[in-house]
Amino acid sequence: MRRFRPPLWLVCATGIGLALPAHAAPASEGLQPFQLVRSLQLVQDRIAGGDHAALPMQAKLLELTDARLRQAGTDAYSEPRNFRALLVYGMSGGNPATLQEAIARLKLDKADQALADAVISYLEGDPAAALKAFDSIELSALSDEIVTFVCLVKGSLLAREQPETALELLDRARLLAPGTLVEEAALRRSIAIAVSMSDAERFTRASTQYVARFLHSPYASQFADSFVTGAVAFDAVIGRGKLDEIVSMMDAERRHVIWLRIARGAAIEGLAQLSAFSAAKAKSGKGEAGGNDARTQLYSGLSKVADEPVEDLAKKLRGIDRNQLSPGDRMLLDAVRTVTSEVIAPPAGVFASPPAKAVKQNPAAPAPHAITAQDEAELPLVEGIMPEPASARNTPAPAPSEETSPAVALDAQPPAKPDQTDEAISRTRRAIGKIDQLLGTAPL
Repeated sequence: MRRFRPPLWLVCATGIGLALPAHAAPASEGLQPFQLVRSLQLVQDRIAGGDHAALPMQAKLLELTDARLRQAGTDAYSEPRNFRALLVYGMSGGNPATLQEAIARLKLDKADQALADAVISYLEGDPAAALKAFDSIELSALSDEIVTFVCLVKGSLLAREQPETALELLDRARLLAPGTLVEEAALRRSIAIAVSMSDAERFTRASTQYVARFLHSPYASQFADSFVTGAVAFDAVIGRGKLDEIVSMMDAERRHVIWLRIARGAAIEGLAQLSAFSAAKAKSGKGEAGGNDARTQLYSGLSKVADEPVEDLAKKLRGIDRNQLSPGDRMLLDAVRTVTSEVIAPPAGVFASPPAKAVKQNPAAPAPHAITAQDEAELPLVEGIMPEPASARNTPAPAPSEETSPAVALDAQPPAKPDQTDEAISRTRRAIGKIDQLLGTAPL
């Protein structure tokens, strides 16, 4: 059963007085710490559900809550609800200095001290100390309010070293706090762990749940990162139909962005079919406007390297407006343009006729396939693209040895012109090889 979410005006009416005149603001000092923390949780739950209008209220509530927790004396924290609220505030990402200051004034038993030490270590960025302290705590002895956040924090800390245990803890946190920011965070982190564990079934199930419940969360960009990574990694497992089913649950703008990101990730990993599929989805989702989207054109072009003549691909790449791309994609476009230009340029010295002795070469003129100084200034340096060795390009045919008889030399026929099909295959392979090298070093 999903937790009841009161309307925002009802949260405001809990006595916080955010909408009151400035002289009435100190009324918050009369509230108990647990009341302020609970109000903060209600606002955060609304934000997780997509109510971004509550973001300014969260900022104000954080300020008031922090001040109230600092001002609270030992008598206030003798009330168990206030002490639990202090810990919840800390595990929600609160100010570690506030927590340390309040804890330093209290005389705690062994269990409460261990819990406080764990939370402080977590806030200070010391996961080893936090886990050591959490391990000494029996979860069954904690209240549901505290154990929910302990499961979330501990599960996050164990994500790399013990992913299966982490997932169990995150599942427990979700069950204890449905429809809240805790569930959003636990579900989002579960998706990333599922990718790291190569658990495609868990990935698809959790991704479907996240899109259905928290797509408009301000933290959904982190979900998108994990989702794109998983979509590429599990391409051969989950199938395009299931992937399309999940993405189709999103609104048009988010669908477009996700498909573009999957197309790019697939191109980098050399998954041409997934890249082409995703680019086509991004294009169709935008209608006629999608065909003019520079990112769609770029990723669509990269996905067709193996199927489309390099000359046609080079022409399409030249037609892309690089000003519509992000800096990383501009680097990608410029470098791929350079690679395709090199591939379609006439090979130097292989089929060329002997130079006429009377013709004097202009040393200032660039080679037919070379990049001019102006072009070079506009192109970024891209690691992983190495020119072909000089020996492979310009090595002349060996001269006949002294042992070679004149008859054999006179009867030798000039080399036959290579088959055009073989040459096309060779050029395409060179393009794929160089672009694969490029994509392997491209920024995501």
